[in-house]
Amino acid sequence: MDVAALAAWVVTALGGFVLLARWISQGGLRQQQTGTTRFPAPVVFGHFLLAAAGLVVWIIYLVADLDVLAWTSFAVLVAVALLGFTMFARWIPVHRAAAPAAGNEESPAERHLPVPVVAAHGLLGAATLVLVLLAALGVGGS
Repeated sequence: MDVAALAAWVVTALGGFVLLARWISQGGLRQQQTGTTRFPAPVVFGHFLLAAAGLVVWIIYLVADLDVLAWTSFAVLVAVALLGFTMFARWIPVHRAAAPAAGNEESPAERHLPVPVVAAHGLLGAATLVLVLLAALGVGGS
């Protein structure tokens, strides 16, 4: 279960890197000043940094086999998931909205996020959360 959680976490992180790079390349940081983006930079980067920190803690847990590290990873992952749900809730109306007319206004950066990557990232994130919880509970051995 431990290694399955690691694999799910790494694949989820790869999707997250794609989404972060796409958001930045489409002007997400620049749009902070104009208010065009619905994603506040602290939420975006908080999600990224907490996920990375949790992954590092999980890797240390795999090496050290200390239960407290598994539960720490799970707690961090819950915070990551809450930030992810926040961004998802802000993304849905942008995704559903009609594209702005040519030349009228700038399109929010999150409008350019690929739907399959958003869906896969969310589903794999949820699977990672469940796998980490099961591993922390000792299901499937360690």
